[in-house]
Amino acid sequence: MQHIQPKLTLVGAGPGDPELITVKGLKAIQEARVILYDALSSNELLEYAPASCLRRFVGKRAGMHVYSQDEINRMIVKYALSYGSVVRLKGGDSFVFGRGQEEIAFAQQFGITAEVVPGISSAISVPGVNKIPVTARNVSEGFWVITGNTRHGNLSRDLDYAIQANTTVIILMGMSKLAEIAGIFNARGKGNTPAAIIQNGTLPNQQLGMGKVSDLVEIAAAHQLCNPAIIVVGEVVRFHENFAALQTRIVDELKIAV
Repeated sequence: MQHIQPKLTLVGAGPGDPELITVKGLKAIQEARVILYDALSSNELLEYAPASCLRRFVGKRAGMHVYSQDEINRMIVKYALSYGSVVRLKGGDSFVFGRGQEEIAFAQQFGITAEVVPGISSAISVPGVNKIPVTARNVSEGFWVITGNTRHGNLSRDLDYAIQANTTVIILMGMSKLAEIAGIFNARGKGNTPAAIIQNGTLPNQQLGMGKVSDLVEIAAAHQLCNPAIIVVGEVVRFHENFAALQTRIVDELKIAV
């Protein structure tokens, strides 16, 4: 009888494009006995798993939770003790609002070893592939990544501090809070700050809308944008090749109206 060595490996799958997973992450998938995967933008990565690998969908995405976090924790332990190598495959990076630490802590209570294979977070990669840098000399000296969906379903209170810091703000899971986000920026006198909403970033069906942060609701409606999407707010949005053309069109339309 083969001796089972229970192990949990957290693997960040990246922002959506399956080619953006790390080599080490791909190797973990190829050696997995069990894969517990989220609602990934692409399930192509599962094709690299061994034929005998047990694949379980534990979908977690805004408005769609097949299992609670406690149930997922228990599944990790059950499969690790029964099969050995369990890969917990998550979109982006496991430690960027991915609750990876909670899963590791629970598994270690049962003597299960844990390894972390970092993934490329959508917070920096999705703006990056669209040529929007999250930092830029003389424009933004840093960036904040905050959640639009805290444990209690609220927009993170850190947004107030992020606005005061005058740096790039990236909001994940915030599509249901567009009006609230716009209102907070307006209240701080920053309603004219450039903003972009990027849906399905890095994938062939990516959609993007840009404008002022005060117009986030209108931007989403005009481009029919919804989850999964990220929101980028800051002067760095001006680096996108379409932003200058957008501003010129708006000015021309205002002149015609006058």
